This record gives sequence, structure tokens and C-alpha cells, in this order.
Amino acid sequence: MSLPIIDISPFLSPDEGDNRAARRATSAALHAACLQFGFFYLDLSAFVSPTVPEELSELARTFFHLPQEEKDKLSLSLQDNARGYARLKENVTNGKADNHEGLDFYKPVVNPDKTKPLWGENVYPTLPGFREKYEAWVEKMKALGLIVSKPMALGLGMTPDEVKDLLSLVDDSFWVMRAIGYPPLPDDHDGFSCGAHKDYGCLTFLYADPTPSALQVFLKDGVVPSSVVSNLALPAEQGDEEGIWINADPIPNCVVCNIGEMWEIWTNGMYKSTLHRVIHRSRNYRVPFFFEPNFDALIQPLAAVKRIQGSAPEKKPVVYGEFLMGKVSGNFAGGKGKYDD
Repeated sequence: MSLPIIDISPFLSPDEGDNRAARRATSAALHAACLQFGFFYLDLSAFVSPTVPEELSELARTFFHLPQEEKDKLSLSLQDNARGYARLKENVTNGKADNHEGLDFYKPVVNPDKTKPLWGENVYPTLPGFREKYEAWVEKMKALGLIVSKPMALGLGMTPDEVKDLLSLVDDSFWVMRAIGYPPLPDDHDGFSCGAHKDYGCLTFLYADPTPSALQVFLKDGVVPSSVVSNLALPAEQGDEEGIWINADPIPNCVVCNIGEMWEIWTNGMYKSTLHRVIHRSRNYRVPFFFEPNFDALIQPLAAVKRIQGSAPEKKPVVYGEFLMGKVSGNFAGGKGKYDD
């Protein structure tokens, strides 16, 4: 059982001739993946050289191997408790410490004020090339977010004007990027490398190291045939939801992509943000990029979805920045994590 692989190359070429059919196929494949899994692989062979994210991983490795006192100079406690370095087990999910350390970056803001949540400044290691290469990756992933949003919109049957309106909500993305260091998870650790959670933004693009069986995705009963479930020696439930965990192992030239809660609101629940977790048994490094809506974007069910669903009850609209503030303002306070309600 594995997640689908989506080739985005048709949306890197003009919308003409034979490419139009390829675009329709990509849109249909994305729509099916979002309906069924909420997770998929994006084949970036035609978009980015595989050496680029490998360089990011190596820079992360170098940073996380620095002496603790050097890393602590970038501590998020010295900024806005969102941007900067988090020590091993400093982040929590579901009330338990996560066995990883991280370095977080957010979209730069006007008039930084580190006394306000999210409103500090990004801090970078002084390692040669670190800032330049990570900032270049930000630009590449922002472009990818806009590229992927188009076939997703088309897969929902949106009109050209509706697609344009949707893209206007993400064209100044309040993005987030992390470098994450995972030491081997101790057998006696009361938790996970990263506990089960759902992403609350728009789209997550994860460059993963080669470690197998680390990232796990939860699939509810009904998504996977019972004949498959019976053959998988994986946990059968997560909280009050029954299903299975499957591995989302790295695939060369691909990033793992998953949808966040904003797409769940846009589609009025047709697409659902999917639980996932990390159980890391080796020492490696990952670089997730979170492509988010604009800070002031009003997120509400789309007209195209209303045409599909008819008079179904609608999810409550949110302003993304306000929603995000509510998530991160309590980080690390009283054991509350950024993924907790």
C-alpha cells in the first residue's frame, strides 16, 4: 500500500496542444489523491535538481552537530517563540515531548517586534551558504505552491475567474520552513520523534532523508480495503478513529505533499487534513516547507464546492492569520504544542 505519485510537469509547460490532456490528467489525479488520502508524492524531476535539497539536508546536519551553546544563540525564546531554534524535546505534541530539534523560519514581516507572536525576525546560522541556499529554496517552494494550487483548483471544476480568486489568497503566502534533526528514537521514550498531528495550513512539501519507515500516514477505515488491513502489522487505531498507519518512505526526485486544514475548509470537508507522525530510528534530517495562505486571507468554502455539495452545512470561515496566531501563541506554554487544539 503506497501513496500516489503525481507528475506536475504538465503545469510547467504552456496550456496548449497535447499538454492540455496531460494537465487534465494531472488535475484528476490530484483530486483523487486529495479525496482518498490527503497525502501524495510530487515528482519534481522537471522542476528542481535533486542535489539542491540534498545540500539543505547537509547544511542542517552541520548546524545540528554544532555545540549546544552555539545552537542556543538562535533560540526561539530569544525571538518570538516561533522563529529560531528549538532544543531536543522542547516541542510537544499531544502533551508529550517530541524527540527532535528544529530551526524554524517564517515569512519576514514589516516592523518586526519579538514581543508579539510570529512577529520576530528569522535568525540564521553563520555557516557558509546556509542563508542563501535556504532562502533560494523558499522561493522555489513558493513557486511550487502556486503551481500545485492550479491543478487542485481545476480538479474541483473551478472557473478561470475562480482560480484567479483562489490564487490571490496564496500569492503572498505566510510560509513556514523548518530544518529538523532527528536523533534515533530511544526505545524507552514516552512519545514519538514527532507525535500524530494534522497540518493546519495549506500545503506541506517535505524533502525527506532516505530513512525508511519514519514518516507514517494514518488512513481511516474505508480508504484501505479490509483485505489489505488484515495483512498489515500496524496499529489499528488512533484515538477514536479506526484505521491503519502506512509508511510514506522517500522516493527519489519526489517530495511528500499533504494538505492542511485550510484546504479542508475550502472544500467544506471534501478534502481532509490527514494525521501523520514520525518514528525515526536513525540520525537524519528533513526540510519541510509549509505553503500557507496570505496572512489576511479569508478562508471559506469555495463556490465550486458548493456546486458539488448543494445545500450541505458549511464549515466556519477563518482569517488565516488569526487562526495561525491561535495555534502558535501558546507554544511551549504548559505543555501545549503547535499542533494541539
